[in-house]
Amino acid sequence: MTTPTPAVPVPGPPALRTSIVIDYQNVHLVGHDLFGEPRGLARHETLIDPLHFANQLLHHRNANQGQGHRAARLCHVWVYRGQPSNRRDPDGYSRNQAQRAQWERDPRVHVTLRPLKYRVERDATGRPVHDVHGQEIVIEKREKGVDVLCALAAVREAARPDIELVILASHDSDLEPAVEAVLEMTDAKIETFAWRHPETFSYQLARNNRRVWNTSLDESVFETCRDRTEY
Repeated sequence: MTTPTPAVPVPGPPALRTSIVIDYQNVHLVGHDLFGEPRGLARHETLIDPLHFANQLLHHRNANQGQGHRAARLCHVWVYRGQPSNRRDPDGYSRNQAQRAQWERDPRVHVTLRPLKYRVERDATGRPVHDVHGQEIVIEKREKGVDVLCALAAVREAARPDIELVILASHDSDLEPAVEAVLEMTDAKIETFAWRHPETFSYQLARNNRRVWNTSLDESVFETCRDRTEY
């Protein structure tokens, strides 16, 4: 009796070499507002670990793709976020630096920091008002130029010959032109991400463009992505 020859598995197409561009504060704060704040968690308790986030994003992206579509493989994670002032907020600056060092322990993760812009309280003459400790009273701090860096990174990564897929992680509508710019590039492929809440809407880039695949992640994934390191 002849022993049947075992079937040789047919290998699937190679996975797409992928770069993920993260608008960090946007991803963090939208997730916090949807999932963390209702549970009474402070913002510093809901930080996102970029590598955990990237791995979860690709895991769910690949699981939800239809048959015949290529899976994605993580090559790079590009993180863009604000940096507190060492003079105005030395504790925040130190934590920010420690977070970058922790996240960049994996060579695929690259963190770019851009100084935050501070607006201080001023008196009738326009001079800064100081508190009892002699420090200027900050009434607002915000990121400046991070969205531009994310847009440039998305286009740059899409133009690389060794990258086949770019995923832009942000809910910021100012990044719509970056998605459109990549779509106009001959060999580029771009996808988006959004946090999904059953009752609360969060803006999704390229929502009405059928050419752009979006991976939405829920609260359970948000919990998995949280950075629980004490900085």
